[in-house]
Amino acid sequence: MDRREIRWIGSSYKDLCAMPIEVRQTFGYALGLAQNDLPYDHAKTLTGYKPNLIEILEDDDGDTYRAVYTAHFEDRIYVLHCFKKKSTSGRNLPKRDKETIEARLTEVRRLEAAGGRAKG
Repeated sequence: MDRREIRWIGSSYKDLCAMPIEVRQTFGYALGLAQNDLPYDHAKTLTGYKPNLIEILEDDDGDTYRAVYTAHFEDRIYVLHCFKKKSTSGRNLPKRDKETIEARLTEVRRLEAAGGRAKG
């Protein structure tokens, strides 16, 4: 049994389901590891956020897909955003996606303040 539950914020689950099967499998595997406090070798910390956010990237047919989540909380992992990268400016987040992540992170903070607890 997985140690922590996954909570999908906003349209993140629906967006994940619309991605190619190989991308969904990679993201599902990485999130499964996170549920059990195990690292995914290709995950990266997304800088500039408190709590820290984790980003998973996967390429498929010339496109790059991303999933952003936080595993900071004791009992839950929150998936904030799943999207196809459309930016041509390297690894930087497109403004619209950054705004989505920030808004959903605000929602997570509100949810946790109402009854969750942060990890050590």
